[in-house]
Amino acid sequence: MTEKELLNRKFYKAEQEAGFDESHAKTTPQTQSASYKLAFRDTEFLLREELRPVRFQLELLKPEMLLDEAGIGSTLVVYGSARIPAPEDVDAALASATTPERKAQVERLAAKAKYYAEARKLGKIASECAVVEKGMRQFVICSGGGPSIMEAANRGAADAGAESVGLNIVLPHEQAPNTFVTPRLSFQFHYFALRKMHFLLRARAVAVFPGGFGTLDEFLELLTLIQTGKMQPIPILLFGKEYWSRVIDFGFMADEGVINHKDLELFHWVETADEAWKIVTDFYDVDCD
Repeated sequence: MTEKELLNRKFYKAEQEAGFDESHAKTTPQTQSASYKLAFRDTEFLLREELRPVRFQLELLKPEMLLDEAGIGSTLVVYGSARIPAPEDVDAALASATTPERKAQVERLAAKAKYYAEARKLGKIASECAVVEKGMRQFVICSGGGPSIMEAANRGAADAGAESVGLNIVLPHEQAPNTFVTPRLSFQFHYFALRKMHFLLRARAVAVFPGGFGTLDEFLELLTLIQTGKMQPIPILLFGKEYWSRVIDFGFMADEGVINHKDLELFHWVETADEAWKIVTDFYDVDCD
């Protein structure tokens, strides 16, 4: 008996079995019943409450397998607002404000357009460095796949002619991937928890720009994982000291003893992409020249 015969698969693959099902099934009351569908092809069955653990596993496996197949070893994750306009869109955003209150909000958002520019620049710098280790691409840009700061990061990668990842989420209101995410690396999630897990599984650095509840949630979870030792330290690049210092009084928390003063060293205050990228390259001793 040859080695080939020993190693040959003896069972049909699922896609082959599905093909047999389509070509051989007769139209009878039995075959038309939902119970007769192959379980993995029965969408209604997969959406049942009892199948939640299976859906968890699918959302874990699908991105993990496809990112592996794409040769992505690590990512530089970018968190940030979905509302800050690109510099070229500031005038249009201001013109769209119809009330004094809304105008004041848009003016404050427009003042942060510089962070869109810095997120785009960071995406470009990291992508141009094009670090490859053990045949896998490193520091591939990964965002939430949405607009504003997320778009800027993916756009920066596109400026460098590089691929980038987008981890989108199904929301009650319309939420589409930005056009700069690489199509084959554009993922959609039902579960926030699995999406946040994928943000950090490959993350070797995280840039946090001004943002709202979602950004704050992602940032604080990352800090908690590192503070508690569940995750090894990585560079956390906190853009916008003026903004974040008003959102969270980190020094007050340390003075009150609810965190240690040493915990304030878990992240780095930065304002520019160049500052941020230098911290990353120094941390990993990466030379992009």
